Amino acid sequence: MPKLTVEDLKKIKEEYKSALTLREGGYRAKVTVHMGTCGLAAGARKVMEALLDEITKGDITDIIVTTSGCAGLCSKEPMATVEIVNEAPVKYCYLNGDKTRKIFKEHLIEGRVVEEYALVRGSETAY
Repeated sequence: MPKLTVEDLKKIKEEYKSALTLREGGYRAKVTVHMGTCGLAAGARKVMEALLDEITKGDITDIIVTTSGCAGLCSKEPMATVEIVNEAPVKYCYLNGDKTRKIFKEHLIEGRVVEEYALVRGSETAY
């Protein structure tokens, strides 16, 4: 597994800063790739590469990609969470590049949740 380079870290930093814009209404959707140690070991980099490739190929400007640490479900990694403005977030699990591209096309572009890869829809809360 390749190590993160300085350029990778710069890219992650820029994506993190962009995540703030979603909350301010500047983007239509945000995808969070869970890249804790377990996610990285399971292949989260391939998920990130697929997302960034699709965004670049489609010249997409209203979707941002960000990262987070472990989501606490290590056995379900690699995972990503898709958040579209005014919709419940969807957490996807057991991802790879092909599954991620399908989620990108069907959920982020066409607006249909890919049920076969979805783990949960909605936000987790603790009371």
